[in-house]
Amino acid sequence: MDAIDQRRALAAAAERRGESLASLSRLIGRNAAYLQQYVARGSPHLLAEGDRRRLARYLGIPDAALGGPAVEGLVAVARVDAGAAAGRGRLVENERRGALLLDPALLRRLGVRPDMASTIRVEGASMEPTLCDGDEILVDGARRTIGVRAAIHVFRRDGLVAVKRLRAIGGQVEVASDNPDFATEIVAGSGIDVVGRVVWLHRALV
Repeated sequence: MDAIDQRRALAAAAERRGESLASLSRLIGRNAAYLQQYVARGSPHLLAEGDRRRLARYLGIPDAALGGPAVEGLVAVARVDAGAAAGRGRLVENERRGALLLDPALLRRLGVRPDMASTIRVEGASMEPTLCDGDEILVDGARRTIGVRAAIHVFRRDGLVAVKRLRAIGGQVEVASDNPDFATEIVAGSGIDVVGRVVWLHRALV
């Protein structure tokens, strides 16, 4: 990962955890503006080793994501820094991509090619209890066909990105939530642009 991706990885991890850059700066014993300047201006160019490791442990991300040495054998998977809303959907104006390092054995077990994999953050409550707000899901971009058996997919509809359980019904698609408080829809299949099938999730226990 280059320096820009490292800064994006820190900002994205802080957002997922609900931490400000000022609070993380204080965590590593720096002034409140230290990490804001790092993310926005690239100053310092690289984080000090001790700061980097402490931040990575606290945020639950690989040390390599912040510029540390890569662990041999891990595979870089594209990370989309835009949420897939578990609700009506989320407008995405700019999808910034970083990387997440995963064990290739996990990808093989799931039958996912690294170049077709991406991870994306879940937002909202409509897919609870299966997927919760803040979960990070692994999406297989090679599995874009909606079958007659329902499966969870990330998709675009009317310019919005969402994650739901989809099922083909002739030329239509059933769009269902796992949370019974949210209604099921039947929509035209032509209006659904599938990004990929959800095959795995990562959830922080706090």
